[in-house]
Amino acid sequence: MIISASRRTDIPAFFGEWMMKRISEGFFYRVNPFNAKQVSKVSLLPQDVQVIVFWSKNPKPFLKHIDALDRHGYRYYFQFTLNDYPTQFEPGVPPLGSRIDTFLRISERLGPDRVVWRYDPIMVSSISPMDDQLERISAIASQLKGAAKRLTVSFMDFYGKVERRLELLEKQHGITFTDITAPEHRDMLDLASRQLAEIARRNGMEIETCAEAVDLESCGITHGRCIDPAFIRRAWGIELPYKKDPNQRPECLCTQAVDVGMYNTCSFNCTYCYAIQSEKAVRAALKRHDPASPSLLYNYDPIP
Repeated sequence: MIISASRRTDIPAFFGEWMMKRISEGFFYRVNPFNAKQVSKVSLLPQDVQVIVFWSKNPKPFLKHIDALDRHGYRYYFQFTLNDYPTQFEPGVPPLGSRIDTFLRISERLGPDRVVWRYDPIMVSSISPMDDQLERISAIASQLKGAAKRLTVSFMDFYGKVERRLELLEKQHGITFTDITAPEHRDMLDLASRQLAEIARRNGMEIETCAEAVDLESCGITHGRCIDPAFIRRAWGIELPYKKDPNQRPECLCTQAVDVGMYNTCSFNCTYCYAIQSEKAVRAALKRHDPASPSLLYNYDPIP
């Protein structure tokens, strides 16, 4: 079993103590995100968990727990989203320099294979034009050279709840946005993708997309699997069958995993995030977080 921690929230940034309590007790309660009455007990015992995948924009608060994970024999790696955006888009993340320092610390400790750099999503707007994004990505890449072997990128998806937040930014600040994957912007996308591939090559990194339908292989960018049995086999010699995760979007090629997180619990409140409805919804959900509960939100009767 692979544990995803988590696509739905930032466990390392905000819920590290809760996660380690669940590990110490050997289980957590998995709650159906669309029906809070559907609850199941999932083992977190080392013998039952092949790998833990941590997803984070700021895993710094979690670094103190790495020794404990190692002592218990867990295998794990980090998907580290490291963007450089105006505060209007990422209002809660620490300064870029601090996050780069955290990335370098993790890479030094675990090795460059076990911390994947994500520039995710690429968000083209009137205050973050594509040329500016390429310069920022190049600057980060030069600082991560040797500390990261893979760069994963995606392009912003205009989900309904995301569009509502974008409309608010346009109304309040006059910011406009461009869907770079739209057919009318194909030339811009191809040019940017070739430049992204060159940035990755120059800094010794592979580059791939995350859950993108658009085919950029001619530009040097492949479709990626963030939870990938081939990577797990190379890293730890574990043979896991590939089975596409049915709970993810059709474009997502990740193998099946069990997610520990819940929606509307990430306090970074990034504009582009699919996992939150609003800052108000996050505040309301976090009132239901009990650090002692086996589930991230709510309390349930014990499950045998």
